Amino acid sequence: MSAVADTILANARVRTLDPDRTSASAVAVKDGHIVAVGDDGDVRDWRGAHTDVVDLAGATLTPGLVDGHSHPYLGMEMATGLDLSACRDLDALRTALADAARAAGPGDWVLAHGLDHNAFGGRPVHHDLIDAALAGVPAFIRLYDGHSALASGPALAAAGIDGPRVFAQRAHVVCDPDGRPTGHLVEFAAMALMDAVLPRENAAVRRERLLGLLRDMAATGLTGAHVMDLQDPGVLDLLADIEESGELPVRLRIAPWCMPGTDTEGLDHLVALQRARGRRWRIGGVKFFMDGTVEGGTAWLEHPDCHGQGTEAFWPDPAAYTRAVHRLARSGVRTVTHAIGDAAVRHVLDTVELLDDPAQRALHRIEHIETVPDSQIPRFARLGVAASMQPTHLAYTRADHRDAWSTRVGKERADRAWRCRDLRDAGAVLVLGSDWPIAHYDPREVLATARLRRLPAHPETEPVAAGQALTGLMALEGYTSHSARSVGEQDVAGRIGPGYRADLTAFAVDPVTAPADEVAAAPVTLTMTGGAVVHRS
Repeated sequence: MSAVADTILANARVRTLDPDRTSASAVAVKDGHIVAVGDDGDVRDWRGAHTDVVDLAGATLTPGLVDGHSHPYLGMEMATGLDLSACRDLDALRTALADAARAAGPGDWVLAHGLDHNAFGGRPVHHDLIDAALAGVPAFIRLYDGHSALASGPALAAAGIDGPRVFAQRAHVVCDPDGRPTGHLVEFAAMALMDAVLPRENAAVRRERLLGLLRDMAATGLTGAHVMDLQDPGVLDLLADIEESGELPVRLRIAPWCMPGTDTEGLDHLVALQRARGRRWRIGGVKFFMDGTVEGGTAWLEHPDCHGQGTEAFWPDPAAYTRAVHRLARSGVRTVTHAIGDAAVRHVLDTVELLDDPAQRALHRIEHIETVPDSQIPRFARLGVAASMQPTHLAYTRADHRDAWSTRVGKERADRAWRCRDLRDAGAVLVLGSDWPIAHYDPREVLATARLRRLPAHPETEPVAAGQALTGLMALEGYTSHSARSVGEQDVAGRIGPGYRADLTAFAVDPVTAPADEVAAAPVTLTMTGGAVVHRS
C-alpha cells in the first residue's frame, strides 16, 4: 500500500469472498476503493494523521449487500397508503377498509397495498365484496403480487371503466358474464387506466420519501440495488438533483422496461439510454416480462392451471420478444426477464440459446423462476444465464399446498417451487433479492429465508420444499459475489480485495455460521457505500 488510508475498518472478522485471501481482520479504504486487506497489525502502516479508524469490535465484515431485484421508486407508489398484508380473510379486510373510510376526508380516496389473494377465501376478486365497508369512498387496492389490483365501484366510475378493454400486452379488465367490470385489474396496462384519477404526491415529497427509503435500506446493510423499472423518466432528473447536493446512500443500477409493441426506434432509444449515469446510479440493462403471476392467472405455463388459464405469454407474439432481446444483445445490452411459469422460463432460455456468440449469451438473467422442471435446470449454467430469485416470496405459499399459488399450479409444479439449491448445485449464478415492495427489502430476512425455506421467527411454519435450502455461504454469495457476476461487475464488486469498490456491510453476527433466525434479527453494525459510512449503529 503506497498511500495513507482515508478509513480503516479494524478488529473485524472479514469474509472477503476472495479465493486468494478468504479471511482477514482489517481493511483500508481510500478514495472510495479498498486499497489493502490484512490484519490488525497492519493498521499502523496504513494510518495517517487524518485517517478515521473504525473499531468493529469483532463484527463480521462482508462485501456490501446488493438487492438483486428491487423497485425503490415505483415501490413508493405501490406501497402508498394502508398496508393490508396482515389481512387473512374478508372480515379483516372489510374492517381495515371501513376504518380507513371513516378517517377519510371529503374527496379523499382509500389507497391500500399488500393484499394477499388468499384473503378472498377462494372467491373471485370483486368490488362487491368491499363496497359496503367503504360506504361510498373510492378505493384502489394493489394486491401483493404487484401485477393486479382491486378498484371499488366508485373508483371504477371515476376512471370511466365500464367494460372490457383491448391492450397491446397481456392485460385485462376482468368482467362478469354481463360485461360489467368486477374491479379486478390484471397487469400493468389495466391498472394504468386508474392513473388519471388517483391522488399524486408532489415532487418534493417524493424526493424526500426516496431519500428516506434509501437510508432505511442502507440501515439494513444494503449498499446497492438492481432496480427493475424506469416507469417515470423524471426519476433520472430526481437522482441527478439528489447528487447535486449530496450522495445516494445506496448504489442503484436501473433497468428500464421494454414492453410489447416496442419498435426499432424504441429499442435504439433503450440502447442509447445505457449511457445515462451519475456517481452512484446508472442505467444498466433492460427489463422484459415474459409472463405475469400465478395468482393472477397470467403466468405462462406449459399446461393450464386449475382454472384453465396460464397458457399465454405476456408478449402476444413471443417471437417478437426474441427479436428484441437479440437486437439488444448485439448492441452489448444486458437483459433481465420476468419469467415465473415453466413455459416462460423455457422460452427465455430458448431465446438465449439461439444467440451464436457466447459473449452475447452471457448478458442475460431470468427473474423469479417460481416453478421449473428438471430439464431446464442445467441450461442456466450451460448458457450462462443467471437466475435471480426472491426466497421471501415463499411466505405466500404453504408446504401442504393449501394456498392460492399452489392450488393454481397443481401439486407437481408446486413441488418444484423456487428451486434455489438445484440451480446452485447445477452451477448457475444465483442472485438473491426482495422484489420490494412485494416483500420487505431487509436482506437479513431474505438471507435467513433462503436457508430456512420459511420466514424467520416462525419455527412453527413447515418449510416449503426444504430440500431447496441454501447454505449460509450460498445465501451471502447471492447478495454479493453472484450479484456482481450477474451484471458483469465481478472485477469491481462482490468481494473484499485491493482495487474493489469500498461497498461493505458489517454484521453483529456471522451471517454464514450463525443460526438463520439470529441472522434475520442481527444488528447491522456498519454500512459503507463508496468508502463513505452511510449507516453506523
